[in-house]
Amino acid sequence: MEPLTEHRQVSGPVVYGFLRLVRVSAARQAALAASLTEYCRSHELQLSGLFTDRDVSSEPASAAFTGLLDVLALPDVYGVVAPAMSHLGPKAIAAERERRIAAAGSRLLLVRRPRPTHLSVSRSGPVRRRSPGITRVLDTES
Repeated sequence: MEPLTEHRQVSGPVVYGFLRLVRVSAARQAALAASLTEYCRSHELQLSGLFTDRDVSSEPASAAFTGLLDVLALPDVYGVVAPAMSHLGPKAIAAERERRIAAAGSRLLLVRRPRPTHLSVSRSGPVRRRSPGITRVLDTES
């Protein structure tokens, strides 16, 4: 009898990590990198590299982000994993970077959920609504 897939070494979808670390301690950097590694392990993703942006620039293009876009052009790359949307930069830059990731045919996976944009009231009390367009992956079962 053939062993189950869970008992074989199989490669998951290839992803690349992205961190924006401006004035961050070495311990915080290590913790964020470890969280991406653990996230990928638990979701059966193959973390093939980690790009770290230390640029304070107000432009979407940086050396790290340009490198990320270059690897997203490789065949069989599934997407980008980041701790939170804030790691793509300030809101305007993050929106442009998210657009460029999507244009490259890749998905943006966030370890932390985006904060709700507003509350709605229903008969049973307040209901939190999520922002559209962000892939939530924490609630999915692997």
